[in-house]
Amino acid sequence: MLIAPELLDEIVAHAREEAPNECCGMVSGSDGRASRVYTARNAEASPLRYTIHPQDQIRIMSEIDDRGEELAAIYHSHTKTPAEPSQTDINLAQNWPDPVYLICSMVDPQAPNLRGFAIRDGRVEEVELDAG
Repeated sequence: MLIAPELLDEIVAHAREEAPNECCGMVSGSDGRASRVYTARNAEASPLRYTIHPQDQIRIMSEIDDRGEELAAIYHSHTKTPAEPSQTDINLAQNWPDPVYLICSMVDPQAPNLRGFAIRDGRVEEVELDAG
């Protein structure tokens, strides 16, 4: 996935703002290139799980459609665990198999770790994040 460093920085900044809770949001793009980060509220308001607030999800998907783009990625943070999909993340991905899943680990807040994954049919494969 091609994603500009500025967009990655936006995700990390959102993770820092929402700590100690997990942050979440969506990324639009087309042809494998991310173009915009959309922050969302975590309806769970939890350090252990996330759900994109339904109102935010509707608003974001509408904006993405209006721009003629697609949902390229869904992101969230892990506050105390590595940037690897949990079983909960894998289960949630069953409903959204196409976007890349970006996970920002805040285990070390001074050195956040952001990684991408394709999660389809319960299988996890890391996706390389290239500067766009």
